[in-house]
Amino acid sequence: MSNDESQQGNMKMSFQPAALQAQQNPLPAMPLRRVKANSLRVLLITDPPGLIEVPGLRNTLVSIHVGPSVQVSCRRGGQSHQGMAVHGDIDIIPADTPSLWEIKEKDTALVLSLSPELLQAVAEEFDFDLDRTEIKNRFQVRDTQLENIGWALKAEMESGYPCGNLYIDSLAVSVATRLLRCHSSASIEPEKQNGRLAGRRLKEVLSYIEDNLSQDISLNDIAAVVGLSASHFKSLFRQSVGLPVHQYLIRRRVERAKQMLGENEMSISQIALEVGFAHQSHLAHHMRRLLGVSPKVLRQTLR
Repeated sequence: MSNDESQQGNMKMSFQPAALQAQQNPLPAMPLRRVKANSLRVLLITDPPGLIEVPGLRNTLVSIHVGPSVQVSCRRGGQSHQGMAVHGDIDIIPADTPSLWEIKEKDTALVLSLSPELLQAVAEEFDFDLDRTEIKNRFQVRDTQLENIGWALKAEMESGYPCGNLYIDSLAVSVATRLLRCHSSASIEPEKQNGRLAGRRLKEVLSYIEDNLSQDISLNDIAAVVGLSASHFKSLFRQSVGLPVHQYLIRRRVERAKQMLGENEMSISQIALEVGFAHQSHLAHHMRRLLGVSPKVLRQTLR
């Protein structure tokens, strides 16, 4: 994939078929040479409020919501869904499935576009008949493994693909594997939720965090959203998200600051306060630690 391909369009209105024709039981034995060029495309797309119509596409799409919570309605595949899209929520749109979206505010999504050839190659490793295996139409589901693969692809795209084709191909296989094993008509039994926050409660927590990044929120504040003690919630959150609460909160603040650095002219000190850091040096410390770059340098690269 080239940088030009990954940066196509800023809105779903430009989301045309031509632009997209880009764990559990992993497939270490699958020869990566079977992953053809452009089997996976990665796009970060921002839409204004309003109606967005997307035609049925040849590729299967995985759309991961990024950033602040947004009220979204969608009709596709004979089904309708309405709900609050929270950071990390996933929509899975099977191939040849037109969709109509209505969003109430600006919306950003990380879109992974998988070719039928990629799904076919992975399906053959499982002895699945792809002609009889349907990818499920999913609305705002939570899948930590699929989400984390998406964030890895996003980070690789934004840094200019320094790890090369081998890394991207392995992640492409991981995405296809997860879809076939957990989001298809051939899916295995869903993972048990023991020791984790159930989907609705996790969405409530993540939505609260997104909507209050600028505030001085505590562990007790977040735990109270789902009526749990701080100690019990702390354990459940880590099992559900894979990070302690405070680390997740810092990462989301750094990501929000990164977005703001590229979108507006506010000073770095103002942005630090807007995303909940006590001062500019606090933001700079965590941005260097997580992204390897200072806010000033990052702003220059984003412009």
